[in-house]
Amino acid sequence: MSKVAVCRVEHFNAAHRLHVPEWSDAVNTTVFGKCNNPNYHGHNYQLIVRVTGEPNATTGYVMDMKVLSDIIKAEVLQRFDHKNLNLDTQEFKNLNPTAENIAITIYNLLRARIEPALELKITLYETERNFVEYPAS
Repeated sequence: MSKVAVCRVEHFNAAHRLHVPEWSDAVNTTVFGKCNNPNYHGHNYQLIVRVTGEPNATTGYVMDMKVLSDIIKAEVLQRFDHKNLNLDTQEFKNLNPTAENIAITIYNLLRARIEPALELKITLYETERNFVEYPAS
């Protein structure tokens, strides 16, 4: 049987500040620019979760999309939506909340809840023109 990819799109809004505490304010500003604003800034993130596998012979599903939706809501939206990632989440207390790190974190949260035989890919849009994919291959 052939593999099929199913995708779920979600949105969440979150604030963050890109900052390395060990660096001076000048270096942080040079590296991160406006993203280093001490008062934070926010994004309307678009998240695409892609699950790939062979459809079940009985159900025809790769994965029940309602189940996938529930997992995303529990692991991502309830955790990150309308939060300051730096201040309100455990995941980013000591991890710079770049789009790359957010995507990897989301992947790890979801990977733990999705059947290991299924492939998982995260696409995270920070803006209409800037997005990251994890894993990259």
